[in-house]
Amino acid sequence: MIDQGHIAALTGILGDKGIVTEPGDMAAYETGARYDEGRAALVLRPQTTEEVSAAVGYCVKNGIALIPQSGNTGLVSGATPDATGAQAVLSLDRMTQRFEVDLDNRSLRAGAGLRLSDVNQKLEKHGLFFPIDLGADPRLGGMLATNTGGSRFLKYGDVRRNALGIKVVLADESGTVLDLTSELRKNNTGIDWKQIFIGTSGAFGIITECVLNLEPLPKQVATAYLVPASGAHVMPLLRAMEDRLGAYLSAFEGMSKNSVAAALDHAPSLKNPFQGGKVPDYVILAEVSRTWEPREGEQSLDSVLETVLAEIWESDDAPLADAFVGPAHEMWALRHALSEGVKHSGKLIAFDLSFRRGDIMAFCDRMKDEMPHTFPEVTICDFGHIGDGGVHFNLVVPKDSGSAADKDFERRLRDRVFAIAVQDFNGSFSAEHAIGRKNQAYYDLYTQQKIKDMAQGLKAITSPGDLGTVRFG
Repeated sequence: MIDQGHIAALTGILGDKGIVTEPGDMAAYETGARYDEGRAALVLRPQTTEEVSAAVGYCVKNGIALIPQSGNTGLVSGATPDATGAQAVLSLDRMTQRFEVDLDNRSLRAGAGLRLSDVNQKLEKHGLFFPIDLGADPRLGGMLATNTGGSRFLKYGDVRRNALGIKVVLADESGTVLDLTSELRKNNTGIDWKQIFIGTSGAFGIITECVLNLEPLPKQVATAYLVPASGAHVMPLLRAMEDRLGAYLSAFEGMSKNSVAAALDHAPSLKNPFQGGKVPDYVILAEVSRTWEPREGEQSLDSVLETVLAEIWESDDAPLADAFVGPAHEMWALRHALSEGVKHSGKLIAFDLSFRRGDIMAFCDRMKDEMPHTFPEVTICDFGHIGDGGVHFNLVVPKDSGSAADKDFERRLRDRVFAIAVQDFNGSFSAEHAIGRKNQAYYDLYTQQKIKDMAQGLKAITSPGDLGTVRFG
């Protein structure tokens, strides 16, 4: 699908290791993390910003569409090519050379191709980490392009909050490089241009390097499973924990009975921590942490957490039905197993939604009342970041159901869920997965025309070439 002359020219720019054309070798770049499949014309694998610039400039001049791809762990079809075979994938997987830690500034300058696990492994010896906790293992460029959040957003915020600077290549005929890699935390000298490229799915440019804020690794951690007295008691419980724990509280993760059951069924090695093996209707994983070593005479975090839970238990209209403190690695193992467990329990139709914190449980209750009547085949397996208003609202259809492969069924289901989330609850149809092909129609539907016009103008200024899967205009 691409002229051999283009392949020869791009090989001259990137070298033999920088280009992939064999179908078998391209398969990993054509298949996404969740039901995504496409067909690439070729795969470009630059190693430096200069190579990205030269390759992008060449492609724009010659009308070759580009799909930036980082770790290929996205869930909304934002990084896979379409089925035409006419798009080139530009992968960041070789951009891993730069890794410069500034201990005084508590920051990291790094290549966009480094994986989160590699970054944190290298930082561990310095007692630091990049504080975005995810079930997947993405590369930094993709994390910035989608503004990922994660399980500890409550304490540390999202990628946008922890990004100090970036370097980005624009999709124009020059492959223009914008060096926005400031290491300053305070710089009010005009527009914060890096934010144009963070969270916008690569539509305005390809991030090749970044400067990140780092945080001290927690030296003390305590976790507990909390069973709220009812759905209406979840937010009073969160407020009570925040009032008593302050900055110690680092996670407050909600898990429905169906999602926990799916995880336990998929991973029998997981320990079922609940009395008699009976999973409650709803469970919250709470975590508290400190960044210093235990001091003599200081109350341990386990004791702090137990004391707080006892206070809440004894309060008027206590929001707790049950609670127990346990080993952090076991409790987080169950939480991190939810995604794969739900995915393997049937055909998964996933939603990444956010609300005002007080509306999460009301939305979930509304859907649990409605779904049996409107979509009776569907099982709700929700879980999410209650502390920051996010919920992974997962709907599972039996694999042997005719609806599992029915695109019209999925469209009607998505239309209904998004309508309730956005129109009735003023929520967001994409909390932290950004915009991809799966969300494009809902961006078009729910975004003000003036905003779309402004985005179209920005796209024309920054990257007029055919870049990415998202159309913001």
